[in-house]
Amino acid sequence: MGFLDDAKEKLGDAVDSQGEKIGDGLDKAADLIDDKTGGKYGDKIDAGVDKAKDALDGLDGQDDDIS
Repeated sequence: MGFLDDAKEKLGDAVDSQGEKIGDGLDKAADLIDDKTGGKYGDKIDAGVDKAKDALDGLDGQDDDIS
């Protein structure tokens, strides 16, 4: 197994066990950025967070870890 495969597996395990906390952290970061930009980029920030959540959630082939 290569370095990237090992890293992907470890990240997938972290998402499986801490998915809700990761999702909450992404939401808090998005809210902070949205606040700092005065809501000017809210739609783009939300879209980026959704893509990040989908990508992290799909690491194990199942969409069941991050809401």
